Amino acid sequence: FLHPSSDEEIEPDFLVSGTLRILDKDAEIVVEYRPLEDAVDPSNMLCAGKDSSSVVEWAQCPGDRPQSQQLLEAQLSYETEWDMVNAVSFRKRRSSNMEGDSHERSRWAFAFSVSDLRSVTVREEGWTFIILQLKDSSTPLPHLHFHQGGSRAFLDSLRRFALLTESPSDHTCLLVSTPNKALSQSFENLLDDNNFGLVHKFKRDPYVTTLGGLSKVTNYLFDEVADLLGEVIPGLEINQQEEPGFEVITRIDLGVRPEVSRKSPLTADDWARHQDADGRMKDVPDLKHAVFKGGLCHALRKEAWKFLLGYYPWESTHEERKTLQREKTDEYFRMKLQWKSVSEEQERRNSRLRDYRSLIEKDVNRTDRTNRFYEGIDNPGLVLLHDILMTYCMYDFDLGYVQGMSDLLSPILYVMENEVDAFWCFVAFMDQMHENFEEQMQGMKTQLIQLSSLLRLLDLAFWNYLESQDSGYLYFCFRWLLIRFKRELSFVDVLRLWEVMWTGLPCENFHLLVCCAILDSEKQKIMEENYGFNEILKHINELSMKLDIEEILQKAEGICLQIRSCKDLPRPVATILGFDVESRCADSTGCGSALASGAARREGGISNGHLRESSCKQSGRGAFVS
Repeated sequence: FLHPSSDEEIEPDFLVSGTLRILDKDAEIVVEYRPLEDAVDPSNMLCAGKDSSSVVEWAQCPGDRPQSQQLLEAQLSYETEWDMVNAVSFRKRRSSNMEGDSHERSRWAFAFSVSDLRSVTVREEGWTFIILQLKDSSTPLPHLHFHQGGSRAFLDSLRRFALLTESPSDHTCLLVSTPNKALSQSFENLLDDNNFGLVHKFKRDPYVTTLGGLSKVTNYLFDEVADLLGEVIPGLEINQQEEPGFEVITRIDLGVRPEVSRKSPLTADDWARHQDADGRMKDVPDLKHAVFKGGLCHALRKEAWKFLLGYYPWESTHEERKTLQREKTDEYFRMKLQWKSVSEEQERRNSRLRDYRSLIEKDVNRTDRTNRFYEGIDNPGLVLLHDILMTYCMYDFDLGYVQGMSDLLSPILYVMENEVDAFWCFVAFMDQMHENFEEQMQGMKTQLIQLSSLLRLLDLAFWNYLESQDSGYLYFCFRWLLIRFKRELSFVDVLRLWEVMWTGLPCENFHLLVCCAILDSEKQKIMEENYGFNEILKHINELSMKLDIEEILQKAEGICLQIRSCKDLPRPVATILGFDVESRCADSTGCGSALASGAARREGGISNGHLRESSCKQSGRGAFVS
C-alpha cells in the first residue's frame, strides 16, 4: 500500500493498494508499482480450474499470502459459451471505483531500473514499510507499506538481481549494488554428457540433443557424429552433381556489396495511416516494406502479426475480422474439446496421444521459464502453452507434437496474450515450418543443401575451407534453421527477426541469407584461427545471445541486393531466392517495391524453400519455390 498523506490518521480511504513486481524488460531489470486498477495481465489472467469444470482468477502476490483463486461466474467475451473447456484469456480487472478516482490512483504508479537504486531502508511501524532511495536524489519515491506481509519476499527477489549489504551507519539500511553480468537467459543447457552419452542421445533424439546438448560440447569424436548425421538426415551429403536441380557453381564475380541501412520500427500512427475507415489495410506492399526495414513497435505486434501470418486477410474489414474470430474461436474449442473429453481409460489405449501429452508437458515446463510471462509455478502462461500444443495435435494429428515446436509457439503466445489468436497464428507459422518437423526431415535436408549452395556462391574460399575441415554438412546451422534462430537471439530480437521474415521480403528464403550474414561475420576468425571440426562447432554454438540482430539484418539485405544484381547468377541460386532470371529487372536500388510482387506470389507464406507434400508433386523441382 501507499499512504498518500502520511500526516493524517490512517483510514482505508487514504490508502492506495497496488502490485509491486520485478520485471525483465528488454534485458533490464525493472521494479514496477501499479495501483490495482492499473494492474495488467499476468496478474489478472484466467486459467483452468483443477476440477476441469470452472474458470478461476489467478493473482500472483509477492508476499507470503497463498495464491488466491476466486471463481468467476462468467467470462465476458466471445469465449463465454466455451467455459466448459477452460478458456484462458487475458483482461484487465474491472474497477469498482469511479473513473475519476481511478485516474487519481493511477498517478501513483512508478517504475525504475534496479541499476538506479541506491539503497533500501526497512522499518517497522506495526507493519513493515520500505523506503527506496534512487541514486538521483531529486526523484523521491513513496514509501511502500506491507500491511499484509510480503516485504521479505520482495527483498529476497531483489537479491536475485542485486547485492544488498547492510550500511555501516544504519542497520536498517541496505546498500544496493548491481553486478555487470547477464542476469538471465531464455533457456538452460544442462547436459554434461561424456562422448558416449552425447552420441547416444544424438542417435536416440537428434532434435533435443541438437537444441540443447551441442551448445556445451567441446570435445567428441568427429567420425561418430558425422556418421550419425548421415543416419539422421539421409542424403545430407552436399553433392552438387547428383542432387536434382543443382549444378556446379564456379567462382563468380558478384560485384561490390551495397551499403544498406535499417529504419525505426513502425509506429501506431504509421499503421493507422495504412487503414481505411472500414479497417481494410491499404498500400500493403509499402507497409510490408516498412515492417521489413524497421520492424514493429511492440504495441502493434498483437494486431500486425495476425496480418503478417495470414490469420487476418489484408483486405478484411473490422466487422469481417470479428466474424472470422468468432468462427475460429468455435473451431478451436471444438478441437480442444476432443482431447479434453478423452477419459483416462481411453488414453491408456491411445499411445500416440499419451506420448504427445508426455512430450508437451515435459517441454512446456522448460520453455522460456526465465521470461516473466512464463516464470513461476502454476503460471497461466504454461497452461496456455500446454493447451494450444495439445489442441494442435487434434488439428494435425499426423504430425502431432515434435520437440522444438514449443519454442515456435512461445513468442507468438507472448505477443497475442490470447489462446485462440495465438493458436491460429501458430498454425500459420507451422504451415511454413511443417517439413522441419516431419519424420523424414526433408525440410532440413533441403535447407542445408540450399544454404551450402548460397555460401558456395558468396565465398568459395570459405566454403572450401569448411569442406577441408569436414564441415561441409553445415550441421552447425541445424538449430538455426530448425526453430528460426529462437535459441541464438534474445527474446526481444527473436520478435524482431520473425516479423521481418514474415513480410516475405526482400526475397524467398531470406532466413538462409541471415545464416550467410552470420557466417560472413565469423569466417575471418574461423579461418585465421585455423579452426577444425570441433572448434567450428564450439565457436558457432557460443554465438548464442551474442548476435546483433540489426547488424545481421543489414548485412543479409546487402547480400540479397548483391546477389540480385549479379548478371551471371546461376539458375539454381535464382530459384532458391525466388528471382526470375529471364525477367529480372536491372533496378537493384531497393528490395521493397521491386520484390513485393515476388512475395505476393507465395500464397501460403512458404519461406522454407519447399512446399507441403500436396504441392511438391506438381513440379519435378519440388524442393524449391519460384
